[in-house]
Amino acid sequence: MLGPVETRSVSPVFVGRTAELATLHDALARARAAEPQALLLGGEAGVGKTRLVEEFAAAATGRGAVVAVGGCVEIGADGLPFAPFSAALRALRDALPEEFAAAAAGQEEELARLLPDLGEAGAGRHDEQGMARLFELTARLLERMAAAHTVVLVLEDLHWADASTRHLLAYLLRTLRAGRLLVLASYRSDDIHRRHPLRPLLAELDRLRTVRRIELARFTREEAGRQIAGILAAEPDPAQVDEIYERSDGNAFFIEELAVAACQGNCTGLTDSLRDLLLVRVEALPESAQRVARIVAEGGSTVEYRLIAAVARLAEDDLIEALRVAVGANILTVTPAGDGYRFRHSLVREAVADDLLPGERSRLNRRYAEALETDPTLVPADARVMRLASYWYHAHDAAKALPAVLAAAVVARRRHAYTEQLGLLERAMELWDTAPAEVRATLRPVDYAEVFPPCGCDPATTPLRYLDLMAEAAVAGRFGGERERALKITKRALRLLEEEPDPLRAAWFWVQRSRLVQAQARGDGWPELATAQELVRGLPPSEVHAEVLAVVANWSMQHRPGPEALAAAERAVEYARMVGARETELHALLTLGGLTVESGDPDAGLAQMRQVLRDTLAEGVHPVAGRAYVNLPAALRSVGRDREAVPLLREGIEFCRRYGLLDSGAWAWGNLSEALYALGQWEEAAEAAAHATRVGHSAKPRAGGALRLAHLALARGDLAEAARQLATARSWYGTHDPRPQQSLPLARTAVGIAAAEGRIDDARALLLPLLDAGFPPGTHRYGWPLLLAAATAEADARTLPAARPGRAEILDRLRTAVRTLTTGVPLWQAYSRWARAELLRAEGQDTAATWSPVVSAFECLDRPYDLARVRHRLAGALLAEGGDDERDRAVELLRLAAAVAAHLQARPLAGSVARLAQRARLSLGGGKRPYPSADPAAALGLTSRERDVLGLVAAGRTNRQIAEELFISPKTASVHVSNILGKLGVSGRGEAAAVAHRLGLFVAGTLAAEPSG
Repeated sequence: MLGPVETRSVSPVFVGRTAELATLHDALARARAAEPQALLLGGEAGVGKTRLVEEFAAAATGRGAVVAVGGCVEIGADGLPFAPFSAALRALRDALPEEFAAAAAGQEEELARLLPDLGEAGAGRHDEQGMARLFELTARLLERMAAAHTVVLVLEDLHWADASTRHLLAYLLRTLRAGRLLVLASYRSDDIHRRHPLRPLLAELDRLRTVRRIELARFTREEAGRQIAGILAAEPDPAQVDEIYERSDGNAFFIEELAVAACQGNCTGLTDSLRDLLLVRVEALPESAQRVARIVAEGGSTVEYRLIAAVARLAEDDLIEALRVAVGANILTVTPAGDGYRFRHSLVREAVADDLLPGERSRLNRRYAEALETDPTLVPADARVMRLASYWYHAHDAAKALPAVLAAAVVARRRHAYTEQLGLLERAMELWDTAPAEVRATLRPVDYAEVFPPCGCDPATTPLRYLDLMAEAAVAGRFGGERERALKITKRALRLLEEEPDPLRAAWFWVQRSRLVQAQARGDGWPELATAQELVRGLPPSEVHAEVLAVVANWSMQHRPGPEALAAAERAVEYARMVGARETELHALLTLGGLTVESGDPDAGLAQMRQVLRDTLAEGVHPVAGRAYVNLPAALRSVGRDREAVPLLREGIEFCRRYGLLDSGAWAWGNLSEALYALGQWEEAAEAAAHATRVGHSAKPRAGGALRLAHLALARGDLAEAARQLATARSWYGTHDPRPQQSLPLARTAVGIAAAEGRIDDARALLLPLLDAGFPPGTHRYGWPLLLAAATAEADARTLPAARPGRAEILDRLRTAVRTLTTGVPLWQAYSRWARAELLRAEGQDTAATWSPVVSAFECLDRPYDLARVRHRLAGALLAEGGDDERDRAVELLRLAAAVAAHLQARPLAGSVARLAQRARLSLGGGKRPYPSADPAAALGLTSRERDVLGLVAAGRTNRQIAEELFISPKTASVHVSNILGKLGVSGRGEAAAVAHRLGLFVAGTLAAEPSG
């Protein structure tokens, strides 16, 4: 190999870039203070991005940072999956071997998909979370590495990045929140046309406040002069500077090329063509050196010396001499590892490659492929299969390209590079008809396909079919997020299956289409599943049949729980056992357990779900275990066993984090939030819900976290935040796939917000469609909280004139729903009593005898907030009945409720308790002395006259009626009303009346209890 070669075409003086370097050094300082940083460096080709990165990297190294550089690799028109991350992680491991080993401990098999040096990547499971799991483990690896060292991760040439690299970078920049890490990525801005795949990523990253963009401008005339002086090692003639600057337009690389050309005396006659400028020095080389340059240009971004030798077929001395000349002319440069060559600037490589004739290009690719087939050790093992596929494809040899491309697709799948796998499979489908039949006949599903079950065929002897490729491509598209492409593939496949009927294969494609339709928000997926179910009806048991039944059962559990769903789950278990489809069996058993709990047999269902969790952990079926860690605690919560669910959820969250099950982890965080809310641990509940909104890969689990934050904000009286989080939850859930477990809790919170704002008509409008639809079996756990919220809203609005129209009908509808909804366990029995009591309160018919059994029911449950609310209700009823004993008991109930409200910061409940005590002139601090004066009207700044006017507004009076009653003019009454609206911060008389009612400013007759939040 060659040693260092002296060059004159790189300026020894680093020119300009003061502001850009300052930004980079500021980011480094922040990273050293454990504030992760992300920067995108853009600029046109040749503007000086690489030189700036090199200068910054040297300075960062001098300050003790570990710099790991990785560049996106281009092979012909193809990129290697995860190439920049693989190179950067390899550099990181070389720099800190012990720390890297400790950070990767236990996850080597999975991380080997990015860094094959760690060993053989595990077969693992391929699913929609596979790529996300790998991304999560990579992010955690970098966080651990950056815990003790400042790490600068440099990713160059993003414009060549494969889709998997782009996805990983986006995930990394979205989720990094800890560690002394700086991520710097560069790209050519002039290459990013409207349809360039990097463009959407840049737009997405622009929306992240944690990402800064640096756009590198061209040199000024003064900076160009300093660069030329550095290259020439002498002060240039001003006229020469003017000429070079005009021709280069300030582009650093072109300035350099023109300066060297002028120095060598061949600037005369140079055309203004960019291509000519880039090729002028290449064409000045001897023919042998030009030939080697053409070989290297077609080989990829970097080409190994031994591979060049095999392709060039020159005597070794001649080859070395040709390389020495090309390096001496600064056309080629030795790679940092010292084992190969690359063009000093990619612009020159592209110009040389573009200058190749079509036949010349395909011949060079054939030579590369033949050399690599003859000696696979010519390139690193992790790049061999991908490069061979690219070389044969661009050699236009279908017979050789088809198996090579299929082998590369298998490698991409193993690395969870599903988008690259899809692209390779699309190439294979393109080559299928042109490849000789005898070549196709040698291909076997066992080697290249895995997603479609054998169904009685031997994958080792059965020839590979075109439909096998379509099946692999459809799943790769779904896993890689290319769902639109996958949908088109399934549509084409089903058309082919109309010509050559195959019910099992067609059913399989319909199941895939159902999943894609749901993921693309095109529908709920049921028509597709129904078609699949009909296709397998009456067929002998098979893996496809079992999968169809299992998916149908799971869909039914989420959309239409009941006897039919239970029967489907039982059949799925039976069929899966018959054909030995263990994972499908475990999924179906878990679904069956959940449906058994919902059908009224919680002990049997919970026992079955616990067994599934034990089996999946023992057998290493991690995705099903992750689902069990979500569904089992949810089932426990559905029967009121929240305290038992909490440790299981914490265990599940750690399990999901360890194995990168992002969506399961997000669901678990959401369930934990709900359990902690019920148990009265609201601060921890808020933290858990926030985690759910951040860690989910898909939108729905994040929506669950937002909905829990909305309900918590409602209980604390922050209506604006509650409305904001509710809107976020709705947007993430979408409207295409309504499920009771989503629509009913959404409505519950929306009804609560509307009621708290005095919008009783809106609350009813939200409720009525759900009452019309009814509550299917198994949805009582979501139905009871909604019915309670609606009954409470009606009771709270009892004295509002605006609530009177339609009240009788809505109360009758609610009573009917309460009578028909399942109770089953003590929790929902308590909710039933509470809802019935609220309906009586809505008609002014509740008494202490109404509320006492409700309080007794909740005293047996571990739900402090619910208990505090019903104690407040009982206290109000006792005070309304009068008597010293009743007052004493009411004081104790209110004292207990106030303590809980204060601890939880439940302001609406705290306010209701305080106002009730104030009106009854009770002291909650002990004894029967008058409650300290705290007039809410005075607190709002209302004068005594405005208080009188507000009382009449709340009673439904018009301005003229107010004027007559208070002996003032209608105009004065109008002024008072306007002032009141402003002080209360409301927009209308109805809202003002609701506020007055909520604050307990006016009580007619007895001491009625108030809203408690």
